[in-house]
Amino acid sequence: MISRRGMMAGAAVLPLLAAGRPLLAKHRLANPPATPRFPLRTEQLGRVRVDDYAWLKPANWQEVWRDPSLLDPKIRAYLVEENRYCDAVLAPTEQLQAQLVSEMKRHVPPEAVSPPVPDGPWTYYDRFSPDGQQPIYLRKALTGGAEQVLLDAAARAAGKHYLAIRNVTHSPDHRLLAWAEDSSGSEKFTILVKDLATGEIVTGPTDAFGDFVFSADSRYIFWVWRDPQSRPKRLYRRLARGGPDSLVYEEADPAFLMEVAPSASGDWLFLRSFNDVTSEVRVIDAHRPEGDPTLVASRRTGVDYSIEHWRDRFVMRTNANGAQDYRLQWAPIGSPSGPWQTWVPHRPGRTITELHPREGDFAWLERVEGNLHIIACGVDGIPREPVRFEEAAYVLAVQPSEYSDNALWVTIESPRLPPQWLRCDLGTGAQESLLQGRDGPLGRYVLKRLNSVAADGALVPVTVLHLADTPIDGSAPLLLTGYGAYGYSYETKYSAPVLALVDRGWVWAVAHVRGGSEKGRAWFEAARQLKKKTSFTDFISCAQMLIDTHHTRARRIVIHGFSAGGLLVGAAANMRPDLWSAVIGQAPFVDMLNTMSDATHPLVPLTRPVWGDPLSSVEAYDYIASYSPYENVRAQPYPATLATTAIGDDRVGFWEPAKWIANLRRRSTSGKPMLLHTETQGGHQGASGRLDEFVEMARMYAFAISQTERLGRSHSQVARDPTRD
Repeated sequence: MISRRGMMAGAAVLPLLAAGRPLLAKHRLANPPATPRFPLRTEQLGRVRVDDYAWLKPANWQEVWRDPSLLDPKIRAYLVEENRYCDAVLAPTEQLQAQLVSEMKRHVPPEAVSPPVPDGPWTYYDRFSPDGQQPIYLRKALTGGAEQVLLDAAARAAGKHYLAIRNVTHSPDHRLLAWAEDSSGSEKFTILVKDLATGEIVTGPTDAFGDFVFSADSRYIFWVWRDPQSRPKRLYRRLARGGPDSLVYEEADPAFLMEVAPSASGDWLFLRSFNDVTSEVRVIDAHRPEGDPTLVASRRTGVDYSIEHWRDRFVMRTNANGAQDYRLQWAPIGSPSGPWQTWVPHRPGRTITELHPREGDFAWLERVEGNLHIIACGVDGIPREPVRFEEAAYVLAVQPSEYSDNALWVTIESPRLPPQWLRCDLGTGAQESLLQGRDGPLGRYVLKRLNSVAADGALVPVTVLHLADTPIDGSAPLLLTGYGAYGYSYETKYSAPVLALVDRGWVWAVAHVRGGSEKGRAWFEAARQLKKKTSFTDFISCAQMLIDTHHTRARRIVIHGFSAGGLLVGAAANMRPDLWSAVIGQAPFVDMLNTMSDATHPLVPLTRPVWGDPLSSVEAYDYIASYSPYENVRAQPYPATLATTAIGDDRVGFWEPAKWIANLRRRSTSGKPMLLHTETQGGHQGASGRLDEFVEMARMYAFAISQTERLGRSHSQVARDPTRD
C-alpha cells in the first residue's frame, strides 16, 4: 500500500473535527491533480469515439498485472498525486475512520470457530482469535489428546503486505494437507503440500488458479493452470508429494473458464468448462486417476448443466429444453453420457442452485424469491417439504460434513445475524444447533424485504436493515447497494461494517435488480445484452420506493457498487444525479465500451454472452455506448464520488476508475470532490485480512458520512454500543 501518512507530506492537511461532529461544507479543499488529455481517436464499425484519458491504460498492462513494479513511472506518479488529493480531502475524517474501525470490531464475534467435522479417525476445524486476521486450521483425534495445528495462516501472513489462502484440504489418507496461496492479490496461486507427519512443505505449481482435488488414493493432485492472460485453461495431474505435471485436458475456447471439483462421495472428479450461459462437464474416476476424462454432454449455447454422483447414478442439474429454473435427471454411473431420465421436473419459480447428496438422501438448494431453501428426496425423486429459515433475508451455505450422515451442515447468516452453524436432518427437516453462536441483540435491528414496482410492473426485491428506533420519516441517510450482473444473486451476509453504519442511524438497503438471479434464471435474462438498462432503471425505481416509503429522501442516498455493481451505480449517477448525495465505486467496471472492444482482455471473450460484442455487432456497440458510464459522463451536477482500485486488479483494470474520476472531475458542474484511491498491493478482492477490510470500509463510510449527514449532533452521528443495550 502507498503510505497514507507519507503522501500527506506537503499536502493541505485540514484540522480534525471533534469526535462525533459532522463535516462542514465550507472547508477549503486541496487542489485536485491536473489530468493531462491526450485524445485517442478510435473508429469501429463505422463509429468514432475519442478517449481523452486512454493514456492511463499502460501499454504493458498485462505485465503490470503480474508485476505492479513495471508500471510506467508517469502513470504511477499520477496515481500517487490522486492518492495525495484523496488523503487531503478525507483528512478531516481520520478520527471518524478510527472510530468506525473500532465500532466495526464490536460486531466481530469474540472467537469464530467452526464445529469439529468428523472424518475417519480425526475431527477437523478452524478458528479465528478475536483480533486474528487469518484463521488457524486444526485437527484432533477422535480418541482424544491434544489438538494439532495443521496450518497457521496468520503466521504465514506475517511480514507480508498481502496473503490470501484458499481451498485448505486434507488428503483422503489424512497424511497430507494442501492449500493455495496468493501473496500479491493478483489471484495467481501457488499450491503447497504439507506432510503432516514431518511438517515438510513442498512447493507445487506457482501459476495455479487455486482449485485442486486429491485423487482417492491421495497419490495425485489435479490442479488448474492459469495462463499469462489470467485464464484458467488446463487441467494437470501431478504426484502430491512432488513430481512432473501431466496434461489431462486443455480448454481451447477463450470464452470458457474451467474448474475442477470432487463429488460429495469422493469417488469422482468433475471438470467443468463454463461461462455465464453455457457449460460442459467431464468426469474422472477418482480411484483410477491416470484414466482419461469422459465427456458427459457436449456444450450447446444456452445450455447450462452440472453433475453430482449419488449411489449408482450420476445426477444432472440442467436448464435444457426450456427448464429455465432447472430440473434434475439421472443416468447410471456406467453410462455418464446418457441416456438421461427426468427425475425431478422443472418447477418454475423454484431455481435449483446446488446439489448436495448424502449417503441416505439426495439434497439440493432452491432459491425462491431471493432466499435459499433445502430440499431432499429419496430414490423416488419426490421432493419433501423444504427446510426453511425465519430471517426475512439471509445467506445459506452448505459446509463440509460426513457423507454417511443423512444431514447437511450449514451456516446461516443475515445482515443482523452472525453465522450460525446448524445440522439439518434430511429425513425429518429438524434443525439442530452445532455451536452456540453469538446471536447479538437482534431486537435492536429491523430486517425486512420490500418490493419496488419497476417501470414495466415487475416487483424488484429490496432488502432493508435499520435500527428499531431509527425514525422512518425521510430524515435518515441511506446506503443503497446492488450488483445485478452475470446471474449472481446479491448475498445479504452478516457484515460488521454495515452494522457499524446502521448503529449511526443509517438505513442500509440492497436493490436486487434484474441481471442477478434472485428470482430465477429469468431475472438474469431480463437484463442481459440489449436489455441491460433494465438493471439501471430497476435500481432507480428501488431508490424512489425507499424515498416514497420515507426510509430516506433524495440527496441523502449514497450508492455503492463493487465490480459490475460499479457499472450499476455509474450508470445510475449519469441518469439521476439529483437523487444521490455520494457515489462509491469499489473496483468499478465503468469503462465498458473500451474494455469490451479489447479482444486481448482475458475476460472479454468470456463475458460477450452477457454484454454483447461491440467488435462485431453495430447494435451491441450502439447499445453499450448508450450506457457505459465513462462515455456518458456529461456536464451536469454530479454528487461527490469515490473510486477505489488496485494496480494488480486483473479483472477491472485500475485505469477504468482512474479515467472515470478524471472525466467526472472535468465535466461535473457541482464542484463536489471526485476522489480516486489506488492500492499498490492486492487485487480485485481488496484486503486479504478480515480486519484490514475494516480500514478500507471505514474510509468509504467516512466519505459517505462526510457527504451526507446534516449539521448538528444527533443520534445518527454517534454509534451506540450494542453491548450496552
